[in-house]
Amino acid sequence: MKQQVKLTRRSFLRHSAGAMASATLIPVAALGGNGRTASSERINMGFIGLGGQGSGHLLGGSWTYIPGGYIARNDVQVMAVCDVRRDRRTRAWQRCNEIYAQRFNQPGYDGVKAHNDFRDVLARTDIDAVLLALPYHWAAPMSIMAMRSGKDVYCEKPVAITVRQAQTMVETARTYGRIYQAGTQQRAEYDGKFRQACELVRNGRIGQLKEVYAYRQPGAFVPTAWTSDQSVAVPEGFDWDLWLGPLPWRPYGGSAGHTLPGLFVGDVNWSPHHYDIIQWTVNPDPKAPIEVEYDKENVHYRYSNGVVVHSVAYPGEPTGGEGGACFVGTEGRIAVDRSNIVSYPANILREPLRTEDERVYYADSHSGNFLECIRTRRPTICNPEIAAYTINAIFIGGISLALKRNVRWNPATLEFPGDETANRLLSYTSRPPWRL
Repeated sequence: MKQQVKLTRRSFLRHSAGAMASATLIPVAALGGNGRTASSERINMGFIGLGGQGSGHLLGGSWTYIPGGYIARNDVQVMAVCDVRRDRRTRAWQRCNEIYAQRFNQPGYDGVKAHNDFRDVLARTDIDAVLLALPYHWAAPMSIMAMRSGKDVYCEKPVAITVRQAQTMVETARTYGRIYQAGTQQRAEYDGKFRQACELVRNGRIGQLKEVYAYRQPGAFVPTAWTSDQSVAVPEGFDWDLWLGPLPWRPYGGSAGHTLPGLFVGDVNWSPHHYDIIQWTVNPDPKAPIEVEYDKENVHYRYSNGVVVHSVAYPGEPTGGEGGACFVGTEGRIAVDRSNIVSYPANILREPLRTEDERVYYADSHSGNFLECIRTRRPTICNPEIAAYTINAIFIGGISLALKRNVRWNPATLEFPGDETANRLLSYTSRPPWRL
């Protein structure tokens, strides 16, 4: 539910006058008809972070699966674009208004506003949901602030950089009753290959599941000493202080992509795709301890149900780079990635599931699932609990890599029992004023 805002008569008149002054006239076609969803039924969205991933979601990209991105959808109204880089937000702002001007046959349309500071977007009461495609360190803090402001959230991976951030994200979604979708889209996309592999394994088609090969290292936020060239000036139109946000202050130094050098061990970028599908298929007890064994720059997870997950490729088959995994059972194996699903023996894939076989959550569009759940308030296919459980698995493996030793993880208490050195890596102190 939207948060209620108490307005005095003076503030009401001030807001009303401002709204009338800035109102954009919308033609009748924009109110419904001609195959277009009425404005009252559309989801008003803001897009924060307009790099390759964010602009792809907004305007169309290979991972958005719908030509033209969110702005092409009849059930979405883009209201705001936001980025700390002026050139990015200006391009997005101009393009969005051009698209709507053509669609509504209204030259000069200016209903999409551009913002530098994401807090201005979150303060807007006319926005229902936000899509966040951010530097890694901003994902959890901004998701939390967005949900506290009454917004539903789609957040690109990695959804957090520490266990404590992920925990706070889950608690915030519960407290504020917000819909949250993590950007680990393989459960819904790619013609259902990953769902098919999951259901076949869960229903015993390869016998008892014994091992899984993840093809990808996990990772963790473990900052190391850094140096930067202080002579490199911050580019014009780039709000460097806001980009850094909760991270400790450092000069610009000429580098600011998804993250800064020296902050992470292992992989927190691609690994969420791999381990999300793995844990969906392994289906472990989410409260049972997990043993992580360190082995020459790789790790092996030992789950309570007896399954062992290796962070390496299946022997002799160094593929699976596209978010894939190989599941090995007592009677065969299944390997799946975004392009292919194969089995040994081959007839495993030829036999359809039976009516009585177990099924998992079905969705065939990740963005569509998010929007549907905003309307129905049903949990998404990659809800906060799932997102946190996946990213925590990556973190505990990354902490094992950083410490170069075995660790034991208790998901029920979210700690390494009796291991204070490892527990110190579960959180970090954010720079004021970004402490949540």
